[in-house]
Amino acid sequence: MNSKELIVNTLSNVVPDDIAKEQIEKLIEKPKSSDLGDYAFPTFILAKSLHKAPNMIAKDLVAEINQDGFEKIVNTGAYVNFFLDKGEFSNDILHTVLKEQADYGDQNQGKGGNVPIDMSSPNIAKPMSMGHLRSTVIGNSIAKIISKLGYSPIKINHLGDWGTQFGKLIVGYKKWGSEAEVEEDPINNLLKYYVRFHKEAEEKPELDDEARAWFKKMEDGDKDALALWTWFRKLSLSEFQKVYDRLGVEFDSYNGEAFYNDKMDDVIKTIQEKGLLEESRGAEIVDLSAQDLSPALIRKTDGATLYITRDLAAAIYRKNTYNFVKSLYVVGSEQSEHFKKLKAVLKMMGYDWSDDIHHIEFGLITTNGKKLSTRKGRVILLENVLNDAVDLAKKQIEEKNPGLENKDQVAEDVGVGAVIFHDLKNERRDNFDFNLEEVVRFEGETGPYVQYTNARALSILRKVGDVDYASADSMSLSDPEAWDTIKLIQEFPEIVSRAGEKYEPSVIAKYSLKLAKSFNQYYAHSKILTEDDGLNARLALVKSVSIVLQMSLNLLGVNAPEEM
Repeated sequence: MNSKELIVNTLSNVVPDDIAKEQIEKLIEKPKSSDLGDYAFPTFILAKSLHKAPNMIAKDLVAEINQDGFEKIVNTGAYVNFFLDKGEFSNDILHTVLKEQADYGDQNQGKGGNVPIDMSSPNIAKPMSMGHLRSTVIGNSIAKIISKLGYSPIKINHLGDWGTQFGKLIVGYKKWGSEAEVEEDPINNLLKYYVRFHKEAEEKPELDDEARAWFKKMEDGDKDALALWTWFRKLSLSEFQKVYDRLGVEFDSYNGEAFYNDKMDDVIKTIQEKGLLEESRGAEIVDLSAQDLSPALIRKTDGATLYITRDLAAAIYRKNTYNFVKSLYVVGSEQSEHFKKLKAVLKMMGYDWSDDIHHIEFGLITTNGKKLSTRKGRVILLENVLNDAVDLAKKQIEEKNPGLENKDQVAEDVGVGAVIFHDLKNERRDNFDFNLEEVVRFEGETGPYVQYTNARALSILRKVGDVDYASADSMSLSDPEAWDTIKLIQEFPEIVSRAGEKYEPSVIAKYSLKLAKSFNQYYAHSKILTEDDGLNARLALVKSVSIVLQMSLNLLGVNAPEEM
């Protein structure tokens, strides 16, 4: 039983029966100062039913409560303040963490249910820019978090490998490109043609007509058009894989938009049979005015399909294939309307499981306050950012620890980890400006700070060699710095649960920073390696901090080097 459960059970025995345990749990607070206890319960909610002033209720409750398992329980004004038994509590927590190790915090909320996660999804023939970072690392972290909660994530890279942009690319390649040039530097040269197309199309709108014609050829199965498309796709995937390998991200499926080409007719047929398909100016739509949404455009006037047509086919395919309990789409906030339409059309088609679809939206990364744009050529390549981050990390490692073995690998772990951590410490819906110098600092609210704290903990443990901490009878600690750190360790399962419920990796990132800071204060104020009766307990705390920090970093997709 964790501390919160103990308090809930204790209170449930003395509050009126109409106050449920769930209600009590929601009301429990953490006082701003530890002088006021470890937890506090406000009694205002009881004033109406008990017809008493809240401060009198608090006083009466303290008199009735069984204080077993607590150091003391007192009332302060309208609050009941709980002080946990530090010795017993620390002993229980440290024993639990050392026994469970990497399984600490595991839960079974998901009961093995499948959760497809649509994530990353770069466009073929365009480089992976900083704009692709968020979907990739947020999706990867959510997959790790929900896996710890007992779900079975299925990571899907829904590649942007179909659409009018390929018509534009073919036109650009045929007008200004060559096979040799593309083979030499695939992504950069394909991007060059794409950017030039948009620039020239401003003066020559007929280029857009050519592009539409080429895409229609692709949809109609034209051999030349499909041969070029297949070539562009193969070259692009090879380049993407280099970035995914560095980010430590793997996928269970690369089924992109093109995979659903032969599945859209059935979707359109079903929409038609349900009497939902309407003609509007030569195009075919589903009217969503009853849902306060603009129409869903299912097929254009030239017969070409759109994103929503393919996404409808994809949603139905995923339900039939995976029988998901939830289906997540890690896509930018600007696509919010699109997903509302997707869910609305599915619901109108009779698919009630559309309620299990969730758009995991996120904000923009900007540089100097400006949005990144592929069309205008204002692209910051993700691979270049990772290279620069690793170089910065290596420079700092050379200054701090020039004799470090495996410097290159540690610099890679720290530099790449810094970029991932910086993204994930921001609440996903927020926009943020990216400044590499701030991201790769070894101090402050950064990934390297958390990594360095773990490396520090491991260096302490290396000094004492092999110790069987778990065999120690008592791991009781009560000094203030140790106590703050132990309470944070105990919160880890709750933190994982909250991060999973909100699909919010920043909950884990912020927690890891808090734990790292608390441990560093403990380290600064404690003589950990002093040979006395408390040595094993202190070492157990250091080991437990390392276990939880490593798990936290792992849930974010960040490596934890043993030395830095």
